[in-house]
Amino acid sequence: MSRIGKEPIAIPAGVTVTIEAGNVVTVKGPKGTLTYAFSPALTIENEANMLSVKRPNDEAMNRALHGTTRALLNDMVIGVTAGFERKLEINGVGYRAQKSGKTLTLNLGHSHPIVFEENEDITFDVPDSNTVIVKGADKQKVGQTAAVIRSKRPPEPYLGKGVKYTEERIRRKAGKAGK
Repeated sequence: MSRIGKEPIAIPAGVTVTIEAGNVVTVKGPKGTLTYAFSPALTIENEANMLSVKRPNDEAMNRALHGTTRALLNDMVIGVTAGFERKLEINGVGYRAQKSGKTLTLNLGHSHPIVFEENEDITFDVPDSNTVIVKGADKQKVGQTAAVIRSKRPPEPYLGKGVKYTEERIRRKAGKAGK
């Protein structure tokens, strides 16, 4: 048995989980609504405010999906209650971020500013001009949006300029050796 897959998921108060035909699970909470279609081979049960995932046999595909399905369900429950966030740090002279209304504008040394729009899933927070916080209920969308922002100017190894995750370590190179 999968050690992760066999653990039940506690559903907190204020969160409703509906399981429809074909293992389409909808989780509603204070931060939003998430819907995902899981593999119909697995059985997802909601009993006494506890979600559990069961697999029919020990085939390789079912074993692989067991823990993954449970982890995705848990992320959905966490997302609609607490939400997810990724922090990005901007390093470099003249590099900055600013938010006006629902628009995030990044000046990253290109000839033009880079603009991102908030939507109903993703919001941006800019506590200072060198920090961007991407927030949302869907863990995958938060991570993907943060990765797209980072890809606009990835950190370079010589001076460390660019957009990086706050917890990311940049491997620095020495540069040219003098005489």
